[in-house]
Amino acid sequence: MTDNEALIPKHGGYRNLKSFQVAQLVYDVTVRFCDRYIEKRSRTHDQMVQAARSGVQNIAEGSQASGTSKKMELKLTNVARASLEELKLDYEDFLRQRGLELWPPDHPILMRFKAKRCATLDEVSAWVKEERSRARTNTDEQGQSAGARSSVPVSVGPCEPPASAVLVANAALSLLNLACYLLDRQLASQATAFENEGGFTERLYRIRSQKRAAGAAPTPPAKPAAPTAKK
Repeated sequence: MTDNEALIPKHGGYRNLKSFQVAQLVYDVTVRFCDRYIEKRSRTHDQMVQAARSGVQNIAEGSQASGTSKKMELKLTNVARASLEELKLDYEDFLRQRGLELWPPDHPILMRFKAKRCATLDEVSAWVKEERSRARTNTDEQGQSAGARSSVPVSVGPCEPPASAVLVANAALSLLNLACYLLDRQLASQATAFENEGGFTERLYRIRSQKRAAGAAPTPPAKPAAPTAKK
C-alpha cells in the first residue's frame, strides 16, 4: 500500500488473462461440438453450452467486480472453475458412454495438439483435419501403423460418431485441464491478495485515515514566556 492508494484500483483487463482466452476457446469448441454430436433438443446439449459460457462470463465478471469487491472476484472466479469442471465431466461421459477412448495427457495425438497452441476455433478445426488425414495414411510421424494405435478409428460404423468427435472431445478436455490449472493459480493469487490487503471496506478506511492525517493542521510551536519585569 502507498500513500496515494486509489480507492478503486485498476480492474478488468480480463481479455488479457490466459484463463479467459482458453475458456473462450473452450466455449467456441463446445458450441460447435454440441451442434454436431449432441442432440440439440437434449438437456445435455444446453448444459454443456451453458457450462462453457459460464466459465467465460464469470471470469470476465469477476475481473470487472474486483475494483470494488475482492470477495466477489474470488466467488465468481470459483464459479467459473466449477463450471469448467462440470464441462470436463460431460466430455468424459460422452466418450465413456460411447465406448470411445479417453486419452492420457501424454498421448501422441494430444502432444501434437498442445504443440499447435491453437488460439481459435479455425485452428482447432485445421488440426482435426490434419489428424484425420494422418490417420488415413495409416502411419504417424514415428512410422507406427494406425493398427498399432488405439487412437482415432480410421473407419466408423453407422452408429458410431465420426473420428473427429473423438479428436475434438479429447482436445477440449486438454484445453479444460489447462483452463482449470490456470484458474486454480488465479484463485490462489486472489486469496493471497485478499488476505494481505483486505477488500473495499479496508481500503476505504486506509484512504480516509491517510487523508485525515494529511489534512490535520500541524500544532504550532509553543511561544517562549515573556520575561518577568524586575522590581
